[in-house]
Amino acid sequence: MKKIFIYFTAIFLLMISSSIAKTSLEWWQFWTDPTIKPVINKMITEFETINPDIEINVTDLTWSNGHEKIVIAFSSGTAPDIVELGSDWIAQFASKNKIADITKLSKNEFGDYRGWNMATYNDKIYAKPWFLGTRVIFYNKTLLKKAGFDDSFIPYKWDDLKNGAREITALGKKYYGWGSNTAEKHRLYKKFMPFFWSNKAQLFTDDNKFCVLSSIKAIEAIKLYAWLHDSCGYVDNQRGIEDAFLDGKIGFIISGDWLLKRIELEKRRINFGTTLIPGPTLPGRSFLGGEFLAISENSKNKEAAKKFIDFITSAENQIEFCKANRTATPSSKLASQDEYFTSNPNLLIFNKQIHLAVNPPVDPDWVKIEAIIEEAVEEIIFNTDLIAEPLLDAQRKIEKIKGIE
Repeated sequence: MKKIFIYFTAIFLLMISSSIAKTSLEWWQFWTDPTIKPVINKMITEFETINPDIEINVTDLTWSNGHEKIVIAFSSGTAPDIVELGSDWIAQFASKNKIADITKLSKNEFGDYRGWNMATYNDKIYAKPWFLGTRVIFYNKTLLKKAGFDDSFIPYKWDDLKNGAREITALGKKYYGWGSNTAEKHRLYKKFMPFFWSNKAQLFTDDNKFCVLSSIKAIEAIKLYAWLHDSCGYVDNQRGIEDAFLDGKIGFIISGDWLLKRIELEKRRINFGTTLIPGPTLPGRSFLGGEFLAISENSKNKEAAKKFIDFITSAENQIEFCKANRTATPSSKLASQDEYFTSNPNLLIFNKQIHLAVNPPVDPDWVKIEAIIEEAVEEIIFNTDLIAEPLLDAQRKIEKIKGIE
C-alpha cells in the first residue's frame, strides 16, 4: 500500500507541475568559455528547479558582434527579456528607453553591491552590477632584480615607474621596460586614462559646461605615457604585450585579471607581482568597467526577469563563478569578503584598485568620445612630437558632439 501511495503521489505532483503555465525568459549573455559555460548552465538549472514556473532560454553572444546584435534587436523590437551589457553601453540604451528602469526593484540592494553608479542615468538605475573590471600594474621581479632593484621595490609613484622601466630597458635589446599598446580600439584609452585620472585631470568641468581634455594635468599625463612608449616601449596589441611579458621580455604592463588566469592555466613560471596604478606622489586611479544585467523595456515579465537576475548575481553564485573563471572583482560586497579573494595577494590588489578606479561618464555619446580620445593618443605617440595640439583638437570635437559652445 505504501508503494502504491508513493506512486500515485508522484503522478499527482507530476500532473500539477506539468499543468503550471510557465513564464519563458530569453537571456542573451557573453560567457562562452568552456571553463565557465557549464557553471552558467548549472545555475540556470538550479534556478528553474527552485522556480518551476519559469524557464530560461539562453542565447550566447560574442564580443566581436554582440553589441551590433543587441542594437538590431532593440531596433526591431525583438530584444530578449534579459541582456548582459558592458558598462559603457548602458547609457546608450537607457537614453532611448530600450532598457527598463529598475530603481524601485533594486532599492533594497544598493548597499550590498558595488558599481551602481555605472548603471545610473538621469538619476535612475537601468541595470544590476554583475562583475566589475579594472586594471593594475603587473611587474617582472626577475628583471627588476637584474636592473639593480631590491625585492622590496614596488612602483608606487610615477618616478618609480619611470626609473624601473628605464633601468630594465638599459639591460639590453631583448628587454623592454614598458608594454605599450598599438592603436587597438576600445583598449588604448583604458591604458592612457589611468594616467589621466591619477593626475586628477578631468574630461569635463564639474558642472559639465566645458570639456577640459587639454588641461595642464592632462598634458602632464600624456607626456609620461608618451615617454614610456618612446623610451621603453615594446609595442603590440594587448595579447602580444601579455605574451612578451610572460616570456620575460617586459618589466611593466597594465592588464586585467584575465592575465592571472593565463598564468595559472598555462603554468607560467614567471616571478611577477601586481600593484596599484602609480600616481604622481601616491597610488593612482585606474579604469573601472563591468558586466551588467538589464531588462528590456518591452519585456512582459519584468518581475520574473529581476528574480533571475537576483539569483544569478547572488553572493554565493558570484563566488562560484569567480572561482571557475578566476575573476577577481565580484560586484557583491559579501562575495568579495570570501577567503578565495582575501587569501590571494593578487586578487586583493584588484579589489583594492576597485576603490581607486574611475568609470567613464555614463553618457549616450561615450563610444564616440572614447574614439576621439583614442585618436588623439594615437596621434601623439605614433605620428607627432606635439602634445597639446592633438588634445585641444580632440577637446573641440567632443564639445561639438555635446553641443558645448
